[in-house]
Amino acid sequence: QVQLVESGGGLVQAGGSLRLSCTASGRTYSRYAMGWFRQAPGKEREFVATIKWRGGSTYYVDSVKGRFTISRDNAKNTVYLQMNSLKPEDTALYYCAADHRGYGLGTDLYEYDYWGQGTQVTVSS
Repeated sequence: QVQLVESGGGLVQAGGSLRLSCTASGRTYSRYAMGWFRQAPGKEREFVATIKWRGGSTYYVDSVKGRFTISRDNAKNTVYLQMNSLKPEDTALYYCAADHRGYGLGTDLYEYDYWGQGTQVTVSS
């Protein structure tokens, strides 16, 4: 089993920044990639960014390219999402997810095996 715990969410004005963290515990050795998804009220959960645990390759949804950066700290079993130039449309519950089956840079929910509880990000205009 793998446990994921997110932190770092909060309320910020448009144009501001936040850094989300997600720390993994448990069976972390078989992890291929980790990703961030988000879900706004009344909408489906959507892909935001993903990173391969070995090599560090990344992939982003177009709407956050140039504003968000995903990174990882292998020693701390932690993945980060640095979010700059935040917009009101970035408001959502942000989830961390782990891929243990080897999809790699997956963008679909089914490509991830474990999920955190989410951390709320609210961007005011």
